[in-house]
Amino acid sequence: MSSVYLILPVVLPIVGGAVMPFLHLSEKKRNLYLEILVILTSITAFLCVFRRPEEGFTLFHLTGNLDFALRLDGLGSMFTCLIAFLWPLATLYAFEYMRHEKHTTGFFCFYTMTYGVTLGIAMAKNLVTMYLFYELLTLVSVYLVMQPMTKKALYASRVYLYYSIGGAAFAFLSLVFVIIFGSTTDFIPGGVLDPSRIGSNTQSILVVYLLAFWGFGVKAAVFPFQGWLPKASVAPTPVTALLHAVAVVKSGAFAVMRLTYYCFNVEVLRGTWVHLAVMGIAMLSIVYGSTMAVKETHFKRRLAFSTISNLSYILLGVTMMSPLGLLAGMSHMVVHAFMKIGSFFSAGAVLHQSKKEYVDELNGLAKKMPFVCSVFVICALSLIGIPPFAGFISKWNIALAAMEAGAEYPFAYLAVGVLLYSALMTAVYMLTVAVRVWFPDQGSDRTSDAKIKDPNWEMKLPLAVFAAAVILIGLYSEPLMQVLRAVAWGRV
Repeated sequence: MSSVYLILPVVLPIVGGAVMPFLHLSEKKRNLYLEILVILTSITAFLCVFRRPEEGFTLFHLTGNLDFALRLDGLGSMFTCLIAFLWPLATLYAFEYMRHEKHTTGFFCFYTMTYGVTLGIAMAKNLVTMYLFYELLTLVSVYLVMQPMTKKALYASRVYLYYSIGGAAFAFLSLVFVIIFGSTTDFIPGGVLDPSRIGSNTQSILVVYLLAFWGFGVKAAVFPFQGWLPKASVAPTPVTALLHAVAVVKSGAFAVMRLTYYCFNVEVLRGTWVHLAVMGIAMLSIVYGSTMAVKETHFKRRLAFSTISNLSYILLGVTMMSPLGLLAGMSHMVVHAFMKIGSFFSAGAVLHQSKKEYVDELNGLAKKMPFVCSVFVICALSLIGIPPFAGFISKWNIALAAMEAGAEYPFAYLAVGVLLYSALMTAVYMLTVAVRVWFPDQGSDRTSDAKIKDPNWEMKLPLAVFAAAVILIGLYSEPLMQVLRAVAWGRV
C-alpha cells in the first residue's frame, strides 16, 4: 500500500493556514473555513493511524542515510490521535475567545499551521525529521505568544525564543552523535546506538544524552529551563492551553520519549549516573512546580506552574527506563492533556466573561458561572489524583514504575515521596480556588455584576467534552491501558 497519504494531515493545516490571510474572508466564513480545515485534518490523521502502512513516506533525501520522512508506529499513533482529537475542540473554543481581540487573522493563521507542525513531530520517521519539525514548531508558535502585542507579550515571546534556540543547540548534539554512533537515524524500539561503534566513548554518549534531555526538555519546561512557561501565560488562553496541554510541552515530552526509548540504547543508559541524573531532574521539576504554584496568586500563572509539575510526571515515568515507565509516561501524557486543557479553558472562560485574573477576585464566582466552575473542580480533583478521576490512573502507573525501578535502583523509591508531596501541594493550590468560587467568605462576594455568566456553547462544548473524558477515562481506563501496554512493550 502506498504511504503517500501520510503527508496529508501535515500539509493540509500548514498550507491551509498559510493561505488564509490572502482569502480575505469575513469572520463567519473564516471560522467556517478553519473549522472545516481542522476537522478534515483530524479525519485524515485518524485514517492514517487506522490504515497505518508498514513503510514510511520519504518527502526528500538529504544526504547519505539522512531522509526527511514520515511514518507511524505505536508511539507516534498515540500522540497523533491525542492531537487530532483535541485540536478541533480547541479551535472551536478559540473562535469565541478571540472574537473581540486584535490581529485575529494572523493568530488563526499560525494557530492552524502549528497543528500541522505538531502532527509532523508525531509522525516523524527519524530523528532528523523530528528535529526539523521541532524547530519549525518554535517559529510558528512564537507569534502566538506575542499575539497581544503588549510589552509583556513581546518580552515573553523573546524569552520563549531564547530558551528554544538554546535547547535546539543541545538537541542538535544528539542528532550528530546518533548519526556517528547509531546504526540508523530511524526510530527503533530499544534504541539505535551500536555498541561496537561506541567503544570507549560511553561517557561522551551519557553527557550528550543529558544535554539532549535538556535540549528537547526545554519545551517540556524541565528544570532549570522552565522560566519561559509562566511568562507565556500572558498570551490568549487558547494559546496557553495549546502551549500547556496539546502542542508545545507535549511535543517536548514526546521528543524525550523518542530520544530515550527509540534513539539512545536504553541498555546503555540504565543504571548509569545519567540515569539517576535525569530521574532527579524530573523529581526536582515536580517539587519546584508544585511549590511555586502554591505561592502564585495569578490564576493562569498558577496553572502554568502546575504544568511544570504535572508535565514532569511524564518525564519521571520516562526516566524509569523500563516498559512500565514508558506506559506510565504515555498514560499521564493522555490524561494530563484533558485535565490541563480543561483547567486552562475554565480559567480562560472566567477571564473572558468576568475579566478577573487573580485568585482572590474569584469569591462566589460559581453563583454566576456554575458550569465553568464545575468543570474546573472536576479537572482539579483529577490533577490531584483522587479516584475515580483519570489523574489517579496515570499517577498510580507512575508509582508502580517507581516501585519496580526502586527494586534495582533504590534512588527511584524517592519518586513515591515526590508524588505524595506533589499531590498535597496540588490539593492546596487547586482546592483553594474551588473552595473560593463555591464557598466564599461572608461579605466577600465580589461577583454582583449581573453581566457575568457562563459563556456560549462554543466554549461550553469543549469544556463538557474534556470534563466527560476525565471522568470516563477514570472509570473505564482498561481499553486505553491495553493499547498503551501494547505500545510500551513493542507489540504495535
